[in-house]
Amino acid sequence: MTDIVRLGVVGAGSIAVRGILPHLSQEDVQDRVHLAAVCDPVPGRAEAAAARFGVARAFTDYADLLAHGEVDAVSIASPIGLHYEQGRQALAAGKHLHFNKTMTTTVAEATDLIDTARGKGLKIVASPGQVLRPYVQQIRKLIGEGAIGTLCWAACGAAFGTYHEREAVRQGDDPLSNIDPSWYFRKPGGGPLYDMTVYSLHELTTMLGPAKRVTAMSGVRIAEREFRGRMVPCDADDNTLMLLDFGSSVFALVYGVVAGRLTEGFSGSYFGTGGSIVGGKLNGQPFDYPGRDLAEQAPRHQQQTWLLPHVVGQHRTMQEAHVYEDIMQLVDWIREGRPSPVTAEQARHVIDIFESGYRSAETGQAQALRTTFAAE
Repeated sequence: MTDIVRLGVVGAGSIAVRGILPHLSQEDVQDRVHLAAVCDPVPGRAEAAAARFGVARAFTDYADLLAHGEVDAVSIASPIGLHYEQGRQALAAGKHLHFNKTMTTTVAEATDLIDTARGKGLKIVASPGQVLRPYVQQIRKLIGEGAIGTLCWAACGAAFGTYHEREAVRQGDDPLSNIDPSWYFRKPGGGPLYDMTVYSLHELTTMLGPAKRVTAMSGVRIAEREFRGRMVPCDADDNTLMLLDFGSSVFALVYGVVAGRLTEGFSGSYFGTGGSIVGGKLNGQPFDYPGRDLAEQAPRHQQQTWLLPHVVGQHRTMQEAHVYEDIMQLVDWIREGRPSPVTAEQARHVIDIFESGYRSAETGQAQALRTTFAAE
């Protein structure tokens, strides 16, 4: 067993400031993980983050972190379009990897990282770890046991809204509170699929396994957004509807859109010949799952997060606890040699759905998916 994993955080933006750094600076994890370094190219931001959260070293250059940060692993919390190249550099330097959603923007990139990590004996955990949630596993069990009869179709997705423009960490004047959200609206890596629908699709594919093919319509609905008095041009698709074929005539509607929703939260809805599972209810009634009593003590938006294995004590009161959980999955894997069920292969399959969906929208033709994964 490795005693303590030395972690570097790549990017001191919203997810790091609100989630990763606060969680990993808590006293109760210091016997397992040490915040060794943080980097961010914005002048003063890494230094400010290091000072606030007690990080040993701060860098503006990522290569310097890899060379001089004295880290065993990195959590990549940069804009999604940078993930592949940064992951590639980390593996070349012999570092284990945690990716905040989404791992890469293409299947080829994801495959390169997976193959490289395997060849070097390095580990990758790719968020989001929806598979860890007892609620998700219970729905999968209910569907498998025929609780809603023969499953016919499902729906999942998310909407951008104006969430990112309004985050508190973007409204101030210092480096940790003036974080620009523009990348969310630009290629590569921007748009609601990569940022939000990724949660729903990790749940859906945990339930139903790998999809077979996809057809889609997609485009840019909002060409400009306003942030703090300036206009931000938007070229990443923000209005996408996809149909997934899971085989045997089981279909799913998946959306990543500007506004509006058909489903509750990031959870999917499942419809069969004998009923439905919608919004945490089986045929309109709550169903039992491991830890339900504890979940019902939590604020509504944190109910399932409280049941994640590492989300205990003060971590339940902190933002982005699910990201902390995924990082701790990597920490445990490194320390104990126990692989995490949050796999890069499932993340690659979700990327395949996105990439193939965009290709379908461009060509007007259904696209066969090229990847698969072993469902836990």
